[in-house]
Amino acid sequence: MSGGTGLAVIIVNYRTAHHSIQCVRTLARERQYLRDLEVVLVDNASGDGSPDIMAGALADLIDAGFVRLLPLDLNGGFGWANNQAILELLDRTNPPQFIMLLNPDCTIEEGAVASLREELMAHDRCAVAGSQLLNPDGSVSGSAFRFPTIGRELVRGAGIAAVGRVLGIAPTLICSDRACEAEWVTGASCLFRTQALIENGLFDDGFFLYFEEVELMFRLRQAGWAIRHVPASRVFHIGGASTGVREGKSLSTPSLPLYWFQSRRRFLTLAYRPLGAWLASIAWLAGVALSRIAALFQPSRSGASSIADVRHMLDYGLYPDEADQMAAIIWKDGPKGQPPYWMRAGKQVNHAG
Repeated sequence: MSGGTGLAVIIVNYRTAHHSIQCVRTLARERQYLRDLEVVLVDNASGDGSPDIMAGALADLIDAGFVRLLPLDLNGGFGWANNQAILELLDRTNPPQFIMLLNPDCTIEEGAVASLREELMAHDRCAVAGSQLLNPDGSVSGSAFRFPTIGRELVRGAGIAAVGRVLGIAPTLICSDRACEAEWVTGASCLFRTQALIENGLFDDGFFLYFEEVELMFRLRQAGWAIRHVPASRVFHIGGASTGVREGKSLSTPSLPLYWFQSRRRFLTLAYRPLGAWLASIAWLAGVALSRIAALFQPSRSGASSIADVRHMLDYGLYPDEADQMAAIIWKDGPKGQPPYWMRAGKQVNHAG
């Protein structure tokens, strides 16, 4: 009962009003291909005046009915904020047939949204179509992936691709210049079939940030839906604008925030149960140890992960807790505005704001 034929784009802003404004402006060009396109611009309790800034800069598009602002009272995380917008869209008599998630630090190339819609229209059992992300310099960024497994976590920890080839483990990253199936695609720019969300639920709001789209797409795949990567949909992505995650790292400095490790642990627990999650983390640590050994024989090679990241894995990523085992999927008739499960369960995350 997906109802209407429209396409709604959800952008979640958190202290990046200038990026959000530019993102919406590039989307406005897509109306030449998609007359039923609309944007829901969510502010995730930025606390920096973002709603007023965006309202002023986008007044013409708001007045035209193309953009609707949805300010939230708390920062419940990426999945929770998207859920609030999706729930409002599903409340309509004729909700849109497709719902797109787009990060505010993205700039789309012409036709990018239409390409995703065409892919879903061509494949009835495709639940999600994801864009090809591009770095600011135009180089290709990782956009389509296979799910984490014990073997892939070993390879990721080692940071040595040859380990995966020797063990016959397919790489996490899927590289293709043609549309193809993937196990999951980046949530920075992806289009969902509304019917798939109605049948299988929205985001699990036990995640604050990271891995929420992985869990949702794992759930969709388990239900028999396909996920597709669409290189024809090209989107420039800055990355880390809202989170502050750095590109570089040193041995003493973590490259990833604490909540990344907590979210990873939750996904692995929900997908593979506590034992599988624990074994995947042990495999990652074994891979890191292997990379250190390799560095002894090849001094020019540095370890794949910082000591700080290893410490964070041991403290926050290794042992699933009881809350990790409880799914917190939000359904189409779920309550709006209710604090997310990670907050209600007393899960503490290290994040700004």
